Amino acid sequence: MKEAETKNEVAASQRISEYIAGLGDWRGEMLARIRGLVHEAAPDITEEWKWDTPVWSQKGNVVAGGIFKDHVKLNFFKGASLDDSQGLFNAGLDAKATRAIDFSEGDEIDESALKELIRAAVAHNMSAGKKK
Repeated sequence: MKEAETKNEVAASQRISEYIAGLGDWRGEMLARIRGLVHEAAPDITEEWKWDTPVWSQKGNVVAGGIFKDHVKLNFFKGASLDDSQGLFNAGLDAKATRAIDFSEGDEIDESALKELIRAAVAHNMSAGKKK
């Protein structure tokens, strides 16, 4: 089972790398940068390829990266449960569970705030189902 999981993760990571390279514009650069920040914030996170998009998971889905014509979307699966004290969420604010950050060409990324939010999302998944 462990070997199969490793093979699936390698295949997903390769697919994500190919996807980024295939974009060939600012969106690929932005997604590559976000991918790096996800791994810096959560070194044990797993890369997956689901719904034709990159997904990072750790004890459940954490974030997904979506590519659109004019923006890159970072969707937090349980974003509504997270404290966004830095005000990064700017999309999907009315959704029941998810929240997202849309990045347009030329947008700056508040790297420390984004990594803090990613760590909070991972912590939320890790604590899910545990009594407090």
